[in-house]
Amino acid sequence: MSDHIDGWRPAPRYPDPSVISLDPRFDKLRLNLAGVERLFTGCRWAEGPVWFGDGRYLLWSDIPNNRILRWDEETGQVAPYRQPSNFANGHTRDRQGRLVGCEHGGRRIVRTEYDGSITVLAESFDGKRLNSPNDLVVKSDGSVWFSDPFFGILGNYEGYRNEPDLPEAVYRIDPGSGEVTMVADGILGPNGLAFSPDESVLYIVESRGEPTRKILAYDMGADGATLSNRRVFIDAGPGTPDGFRVDVEGNLWCGWGMGSDDLDGVMVFAPDATPIGRIALPERCANVCFGGRANSRLFMAASHSLYALYVNVAGVRGG
Repeated sequence: MSDHIDGWRPAPRYPDPSVISLDPRFDKLRLNLAGVERLFTGCRWAEGPVWFGDGRYLLWSDIPNNRILRWDEETGQVAPYRQPSNFANGHTRDRQGRLVGCEHGGRRIVRTEYDGSITVLAESFDGKRLNSPNDLVVKSDGSVWFSDPFFGILGNYEGYRNEPDLPEAVYRIDPGSGEVTMVADGILGPNGLAFSPDESVLYIVESRGEPTRKILAYDMGADGATLSNRRVFIDAGPGTPDGFRVDVEGNLWCGWGMGSDDLDGVMVFAPDATPIGRIALPERCANVCFGGRANSRLFMAASHSLYALYVNVAGVRGG
């Protein structure tokens, strides 16, 4: 797709003015000779990017179009990877390199095996159907942690309208037994989630929080499977955090926006929750992932388009 669609243009010179430092700590994370690139446009709602370094390609969801798209690094070509996708949303890879994803349509968590077959990892809890799994992350022990808000069953645009059987919550799938346990509830619109680099903290976006959206933090228990000490890590104010990933230094790179020029894009927060940087995009960003040769290229799924930016830090594994 052309860079000139919808009036967007890449920065004519370096450094790219859309990569904005809010704190000196961000300066070492940015590359002054790298700018934001638009890799594709033409989605209805882009979500769930995940990088496959062994194949040099990126997958991401276009939820209302009921498809997963594939962008090839070597050729720059985009083609459908799976269509229909059962209204797939968030994705990651497990520690064996297999695609693990959330389905609004199937109301389940699935894994794509090496031969392309689909294994259902979770579709119910306590005898009741999940709502519409949204995003997920795989811990180093192989456990899968996922959020389950109502979004995909509120209408027929991103799934199938239905009544919820369960409250909104965050769950864990045990890597050995496959048992699904609820690890966090009482969250208004649980959305993106990610671990700190040492996995001692799980961050969860509360995307329908009142009066403002928030990113919550929980401490990981000694058993590696339970959470405690819920607290507000970031109050988003007028912004809307969605999906996010963490780099190896513990910074959070968060999809952000609320349909305005001063909010849309990616916000970057230090481990102490200070906002240190911003990547301004012409569209609200739903989710991000790290990829590329050194896992230091940030891919941004933003409304209609897929963007990328080389940065000077690598993302953590499992995101």
